Amino acid sequence: MPHSMTGYARLEANVAEGVLTWEVRTVNHRYLELSLRLPEEFRPLQSKARQQVQQKLKRGKVDANLFFQKNLTADQSMVIDDAVLQQLNGARQQLMADKDACLEPTWLEILRWPGMIRESSIDLEKLETEVVQLLDRTLQQLADARAREGEQLAQTISQRGQQLKQQVDDVQSHLPSARTAIEEKLKMRLRDIAAEFDSQRFEQETVYLLQKMDVAEELDRLNVHIGEVDKTLAGDEPVGRRLDFLMQELNREANTLASKSQDHVTTAAAVEAKVLIEQMREQVQNLE
Repeated sequence: MPHSMTGYARLEANVAEGVLTWEVRTVNHRYLELSLRLPEEFRPLQSKARQQVQQKLKRGKVDANLFFQKNLTADQSMVIDDAVLQQLNGARQQLMADKDACLEPTWLEILRWPGMIRESSIDLEKLETEVVQLLDRTLQQLADARAREGEQLAQTISQRGQQLKQQVDDVQSHLPSARTAIEEKLKMRLRDIAAEFDSQRFEQETVYLLQKMDVAEELDRLNVHIGEVDKTLAGDEPVGRRLDFLMQELNREANTLASKSQDHVTTAAAVEAKVLIEQMREQVQNLE
């Protein structure tokens, strides 16, 4: 099933230490471009989270953010920073060596020193499973949203493809009468400019010019490409790149059809075909 490259998902999980939140949003991009942001204490999990996202998503610009709101009511022990304490003690000894120094600081003053007391770090090993599982669920929610939009895009592309096929069918049904009209027109022109041609040479020139103006091959290739579009949309793999290539091929054949056209029916169909192909291409740009 085709997936859109545009999507958004956000999920929360309550844990003893607080609230974990994963937020993932994606937009169109030619390749997979991942921006992953985690709180400082969760940075060791960044590589694993990146692998999780890359396994689920193949194309698109992805912004994935982990938020953590600590539970203020949870039991959080206070820790004295030994490095800061040692630095402060060294400064104290230098000051005490000076007879004119001020009085020795109290313990309360020491504890109030910036950076002296910090909260104990979270138990990352304990939270890792929660973070990983929550990201999995968030990515699944994102995949579901992208699948729903992808289905709508696929329906639109398929509808435009059927309209394009109708244009091709109209030209094919008109082809015999168009060939007859072109042949008569060519004969009249050739008689005017080359009355001295013998009948055999005249027929050869007529056939040659008719072949140059024949659009049957272009119509056949258009039908083949339309069939490939439907086949691709029915597949399970990412379809964006394949469909983008098919849009280029369809556009090439439509341009050739327009350049060879010698009557208003074919010209009108070629113009409408190019409009439909452009509408399909715009939708294809959104597919993974």
